[in-house]
Amino acid sequence: MTDHKMTDQATDNPVDRPGAVDTLCNGKVVAWALYDWGNSAFATVVMAGFFPLFYKEFWAANVEAGTSTFQLGVANSFASAVVVILAPILGAIADSANSKKRFLVVFALLGVSMTAALYFVAWGQWFMALLMFVLATIGFSAANIFYDSLIVNVAPRNRLDLVSAYGFALGYLGGGVLFALCVAMKVWPQFFGFHSGQDAVQFGFLLTAIWWLVFSLPLLIRVPEPGHADGVGLRHAVGKGFSQLKNTFARIRHLRVVFLFLLAYWLYIDGVDTIVRMAIDYGMALKFDSTQLVTALLITQFVGFPAAIAFGFLGQRIGAKQGILIGIAVYVLVTLWAAFMENVSEFYILAVTIGLVQGGVQSLSRSFYARIIPASKSAEYFGFYNMLGKFAAILGPLMMGVVSFFTGSPRLSLLSILILFIGGALLLLRVDVAEGERMAQELDRELS
Repeated sequence: MTDHKMTDQATDNPVDRPGAVDTLCNGKVVAWALYDWGNSAFATVVMAGFFPLFYKEFWAANVEAGTSTFQLGVANSFASAVVVILAPILGAIADSANSKKRFLVVFALLGVSMTAALYFVAWGQWFMALLMFVLATIGFSAANIFYDSLIVNVAPRNRLDLVSAYGFALGYLGGGVLFALCVAMKVWPQFFGFHSGQDAVQFGFLLTAIWWLVFSLPLLIRVPEPGHADGVGLRHAVGKGFSQLKNTFARIRHLRVVFLFLLAYWLYIDGVDTIVRMAIDYGMALKFDSTQLVTALLITQFVGFPAAIAFGFLGQRIGAKQGILIGIAVYVLVTLWAAFMENVSEFYILAVTIGLVQGGVQSLSRSFYARIIPASKSAEYFGFYNMLGKFAAILGPLMMGVVSFFTGSPRLSLLSILILFIGGALLLLRVDVAEGERMAQELDRELS
């Protein structure tokens, strides 16, 4: 009997259902969630924080500013494009070979090693820095496909919302703790034994790699490989995976619930990611101090920790769909307020407000999707989910850029994001949760 069948059976019997505290204290759940604590440091410290800054000031210091911005943009786009292409394929192959955990290890090690390698890249070596960054980003993003898909093997179906929120909450806290430490090392380098803030930042890349590796170990030790290895070789698994991918793509097109949700998710998560990526730029356009803007980013991280947990309980009580809709409604209000704010104190208030809902929308989206897909093909289906996640924040920044170009107003450009939130919410309202769960269970029976 496979792990996912045991999970479903445990869920069907009320006597076997663990309480919320028991679920969160379960060794497998804790080990799974600690991976989020570890790898979120890369997203916060490297991707959002210090790499763009250090790239311009150190590795590309001898490159014209406009050219270095172009190089960084191309690198980010290339890494995203690789993951978009590979995500569904890798998921299908991993399901065919029962190798979710093995694929996670391979790509996590790629991300860890390339992040550590940034510590050794010397001044002016912009190409090597970009190469390491692209490979690390691919490793980080691809590993998340398999990390997300493992949720169906560690969480009972009736606790998916809570466990998903638990992972995101630890991610916010873990990423925030290390980011705060790295900021402190940069601001007070002598206190930490560094000659300069530059040395401290460079050491931060190595520290992030160690952090990611150490907190990956519990998952590798405690979370078992789902299913049973059937002796299928990699070559056969690749062929079988491509064949299954074709079938799944055709199936998703006809699975109205999954298709509608993925379309809704693409729109509203694009809005969420656009707010994340453009907030600092928007604040600088309003002439706010950059140090205050970074402080606001830290506030969002730490507020996100308890807020994500709270959204997990909210999802348990009123349903993931309703919880996501509440989060989207808050984003609509935040966008309207931000378009008319005048001072940096309002920016801090908005940072707190975003922290209250950002992790909740992300975590409930993951648990909602896990409910409406067949557990036996979770890596493959999460490949499509993560593919759309990588497509996110393409349309939003483009909309903002076009509106800003034609109107010259950053405030009007921000208001254009409302289209994504409202469109996503309207589509999500049409998603029938009960129908999705029923079809997922039917597909699991067909595929078993």
